[in-house]
Amino acid sequence: MGLNLLQTDKRPAMTLLSGPLDVFSHCCRIVLLEKGIDFGVEYIFAGDDPAKIGEYNPYGETPTLIDRDVALYGMWVIIGYLDERFPHPPMMPADPISRAKTRLMVSRLTRDWLQPVCNLGETSTPKPSVALRKSLHDGLLALSPIFSNQPYFLGAAYTLVDAYFAPLLWRLPALGIELPKQAEPLIEYGERLFKRPAFHASRSDQEIELR
Repeated sequence: MGLNLLQTDKRPAMTLLSGPLDVFSHCCRIVLLEKGIDFGVEYIFAGDDPAKIGEYNPYGETPTLIDRDVALYGMWVIIGYLDERFPHPPMMPADPISRAKTRLMVSRLTRDWLQPVCNLGETSTPKPSVALRKSLHDGLLALSPIFSNQPYFLGAAYTLVDAYFAPLLWRLPALGIELPKQAEPLIEYGERLFKRPAFHASRSDQEIELR
């Protein structure tokens, strides 16, 4: 298992082309590491040659996963592929109802918060709108009681929802969001996520500096 900044054009069997501050790329890095997959990461910076990623992704976006002769793009496509190809440890619950609830929560997280944060651009000093800051502050505060009686979002087990939440919670200080004392259960949940070895190893140098 490893996360390596590639210095040459030679790639391992699986490589993630990743933005250093891209929240969707960060989610993919966490899943790769949680599953113990051997991979490399190549960071794509603003101003890099577009052909560097355009060869694999017609939209020129990160994240893009290269697995031998297969190139995949789009966070949900990449993570779904990883969970099917490497089923252990599973990132989704076993029963259909819980799986559907997980997909719904991931969809809401992406639509309401992750996509708007991504739209701010890859910068260490993002400038969210007042509406987005209020949505995050009030929404996270409302979710906080969930973690009074369980360690992870869906209960005792770490799942894909937690892998999506971690990059968002890590970015709250950079987004100018300070949660009140009433959100202590959620703050402690975030600290549990940050202490996981996979999260620790998943951060780019630029993401480490966000806190």
